Amino acid sequence: MHVPAQARPIRLTVVAAVLGLITVSCGSGGSGSSAEPESPATRASAEHGYEAAYDAGWREGRRIFKDGGKGSAVREVVWGGCVRRSLTAEPQNVVEKDRGAWVLGCKQGVGTGKDPHPPVRPVTRREADPDLLAQFRSWADTNGFKQPAREVGQVVLIHLGDRDYDVEVSTTYTGKSTKAEVRRLADAFATWWDGDDGDKATAWNLIVAAQDGKRLITRKL
Repeated sequence: MHVPAQARPIRLTVVAAVLGLITVSCGSGGSGSSAEPESPATRASAEHGYEAAYDAGWREGRRIFKDGGKGSAVREVVWGGCVRRSLTAEPQNVVEKDRGAWVLGCKQGVGTGKDPHPPVRPVTRREADPDLLAQFRSWADTNGFKQPAREVGQVVLIHLGDRDYDVEVSTTYTGKSTKAEVRRLADAFATWWDGDDGDKATAWNLIVAAQDGKRLITRKL
């Protein structure tokens, strides 16, 4: 119904395979030393936003692994923990340089492999999907959500890598809009998105943004 084929790959359900994937290099690899490696930023200053974001995520992933062990890898990788953490991770000005790179670093850091494999290019990719917007409006018109749907100007898929992505709904709301208005729209969109029970999507979060781009509310998908 509303599933974009290029944006909704099937989740890997075999934990071992997932943990193996997160140690595969997305760019230049680290050293083979058995000692805990230095973070990438200590070897060279980050020249690009994605490098700084990756480094911050990788260090957070290592911290999580030290606190939770191998069990934390399942939680953070398979169940989207790193993706959800990226929404509130600090410092946000670093994370938002390339949230996909932060997620990649977090996944690799929390994995059993110790060597970092930073990306060689930006990871996050934003893609407007007018078809999803049209489908949502059509559904809203016949399900009692016509008014909140009118506030939506664009639906954007925020690809955070090959498998994970968030959905951002850009609206005409401002900081003066009531929480009830924003929540009603979020409820409507989430209800529509999850309409088919067999969906195995890797969309993790719904982000409702104001007309100035400020995040108003986030909701699990």
